[in-house]
Amino acid sequence: MKRFALIPGLVCILMMSSFAELAVAQRRSVTLTDINGHAFSTADGHITTLVVASKANVDKAHLVGERIPDFCLGNPRYRMITVIAFETNHTRPVRALMTSLMRRRVDSEAKQLQSRYDKLKIAQNAHENVIAVADFDGTISGQFDAKPSATLFHIFVFGKEGELIKQWSDLPSAEELAAALKEN
Repeated sequence: MKRFALIPGLVCILMMSSFAELAVAQRRSVTLTDINGHAFSTADGHITTLVVASKANVDKAHLVGERIPDFCLGNPRYRMITVIAFETNHTRPVRALMTSLMRRRVDSEAKQLQSRYDKLKIAQNAHENVIAVADFDGTISGQFDAKPSATLFHIFVFGKEGELIKQWSDLPSAEELAAALKEN
């Protein structure tokens, strides 16, 4: 039987790095509060598509939303959450202004999604399914080993208990995204 000697400090580094790096099937329970004050978790029984993006990559996040397959729309098993990570820590008045601008963008996104719902005859208010989170201080993006930067863009698909199903650091095709979401 082999014995391993533990070096103090090394254990701490290994524990930190295993927490920071996500691997498929690894569980990650992260609680997020959206711009309207509603709390969500990556491990609360939903299949969650989580997009973490910089302000500069908001349009790529929008494309992810457009690529969400029809079987997910209006289905309470699925949801998409977009986290916008700001590069600098802003003052309270600037945060309020940016949150207001995010709400306008969410309203616009909800109108586009509603037309998709209407075409599919989904009798729901699409606005309830457009979830946006502002990460003003890097707290959320840091939980996914990402530092807010102009190039930040990452997509995670989590299972019902927060287990990582798939992740991308670039825009997946609609087929790739659908395949990951169908796995559960």
